[in-house]
Amino acid sequence: MGELITTFNASPDGVMTNEVGVISGELELRSTCDEDGTLELAIRYVGAEESYTVIGQDYRLHDVRDHALVHRLLTTVLARPMG
Repeated sequence: MGELITTFNASPDGVMTNEVGVISGELELRSTCDEDGTLELAIRYVGAEESYTVIGQDYRLHDVRDHALVHRLLTTVLARPMG
């Protein structure tokens, strides 16, 4: 269905990935949503080639029209300040 990419500064806690653990700093979140609602989440350092899978598995949207909203929510949560 589509791919969305957003650049953000990670919270001080960083983002947990399946491959390398926590990464932090200026990151890009890439989310892709298939026609069946399967959602894939990848994260990478801005300007880097290699991306990592955001921890977890089997993400699925009940309605693919929610993809943009879920992407924005994830970006907001991952960039939240500590406190």
